[in-house]
Amino acid sequence: MDIVLTLVVNPGQAAVLEKAVINLHDSITESKFQIATLSPGRAVDIHFSAESVADVNAGIANSLILSPNVDWCVQENGAMRRKAMLIADMDSTMITVECIDELADFVGAKDKVSEITEAAMRGDLNFDSALRERVALLKGLPVEQLDACYHDRIEIMPGARTLVQTMVGNGKFAALVSGGFTFFTEKVSKQIGFQSNRANILEIEVGKLTGNVIEPICGAEAKLEALNDYCGQLSIDPNAVIAVGDGANDIPMIQAAGLGVAFHAKPKTAAAAHAAVGNGDLTTLLFYQGYREAEFISD
Repeated sequence: MDIVLTLVVNPGQAAVLEKAVINLHDSITESKFQIATLSPGRAVDIHFSAESVADVNAGIANSLILSPNVDWCVQENGAMRRKAMLIADMDSTMITVECIDELADFVGAKDKVSEITEAAMRGDLNFDSALRERVALLKGLPVEQLDACYHDRIEIMPGARTLVQTMVGNGKFAALVSGGFTFFTEKVSKQIGFQSNRANILEIEVGKLTGNVIEPICGAEAKLEALNDYCGQLSIDPNAVIAVGDGANDIPMIQAAGLGVAFHAKPKTAAAAHAAVGNGDLTTLLFYQGYREAEFISD
């Protein structure tokens, strides 16, 4: 099987990357070893033959070949490497915060809500129930505070715009699917360049949150359903999808995608994903698909 192993480090860590390549070269002796540079001193593809992706993944994960400062991805090298669709989580993936935690700060409940959020993202709590519990604590919050939260608290994750702009610019489809709220996904989607978005809807009456979320909830199964819906609408095979997220509610869509990536993720999510990003920014997903830095699109 033709295998491609992508190694990515942060800018300024060329020596770490060089050492990783040397260590791998010494370890992979049974087949021809070819290196293609994706970004000088930052990202390379290593091509070789192996029995299976799973065997290579296990060999790397269970050894000390690679430094913890190296992000890596093992795939079968083929036509579907550059994915036709990106489906992405929003909170703590495409943006740097959890919107519901920031909203809770406006009602003095951030500590309590953050604790529930963390447990839900780890997979220790049922996501749907945890969401209802947290939204209930927002009862009475004026809609104007949602605007204030968006303008004052929301920051785009480094590399997000480049990831989406590059894929869309190459004719791919990008969808934002969040366990958060449409109030934010609609704005973030436009800001980054996604072509579609789905999320939960907050119930509002007389300009204030009622403390309810409109059913059905966009949780783990809804994210998987969204992936399948988009694939059906666009006649895209799930193997031609790259999915990215950080929480336990992202696991079903991550596992269903051809390449599911855990981004600075909770342990349960990282363990379920095909690959992870623990050091770099979201442009790492472009390197994993074989894009060279010279091909990146960013405005």
